[in-house]
Amino acid sequence: MKSLFTCIALCSALLAQTPASKSADSKSATSKGTASKTGAARPSLLNPASLHARAPEVFKAQFMTTKGDVVLEVHRDWAPLGADRFYNLVKGGFFNNTAFFRVVPGFMVQFGLAANPAVNQAWQSANIKDDPVKQSNKRGMLTFAKTSLPNSRSTQLYINFGDNAGLDSQGFAPIGSVVEGMDVVDKIYAGYGERPEQDKITNEGDAYIMKNFPMIDKIKIAKILPAEPAAAPADKK
Repeated sequence: MKSLFTCIALCSALLAQTPASKSADSKSATSKGTASKTGAARPSLLNPASLHARAPEVFKAQFMTTKGDVVLEVHRDWAPLGADRFYNLVKGGFFNNTAFFRVVPGFMVQFGLAANPAVNQAWQSANIKDDPVKQSNKRGMLTFAKTSLPNSRSTQLYINFGDNAGLDSQGFAPIGSVVEGMDVVDKIYAGYGERPEQDKITNEGDAYIMKNFPMIDKIKIAKILPAEPAAAPADKK
């Protein structure tokens, strides 16, 4: 387990971002997030409030990464607000072409800053309230990153490489776990460590990543997997 200092560093990681110099283009946000004929806003990554579906009680998401495929199983009863947010981010395409920008061997791998700077700007203040911690940050667990401040979860998550139970008491509530492909997670390129700067990813997006960290691994596509059909009842004899 990492020291308390490292854990606190994870808490403060999100607030290291500097405010974007410009807001998301209002015309684009309006055109893509306009109300439908029924009065409901059409789902748009430029309008976080439009992505508000309730997640299934249990669902799986597949990350097709540059190292291979990873399947995560999310349990809504573990952390309902976090599960709903993750479900909507995946369905909305937020994680497509995003980088694993913070890799600390033996600790965790962090992701969740969009490739499009306008999308990052739109989500900077779209925080969700904290969930009670019901599961432990064990190896393979998926958890939202946050700061030391309450209700600071937004779009960033991490997967635990090791058993990081020290994060439990700091309010890091796991929402799910890797059920397939943990060997893929272990292979994510760690050579850049914590060098990628979150504020620059926020403001410059994928252009900053590709220019400065060409070997970084990414989530190429993230999608919700279809629910598995219920088993047919056995014939009575």
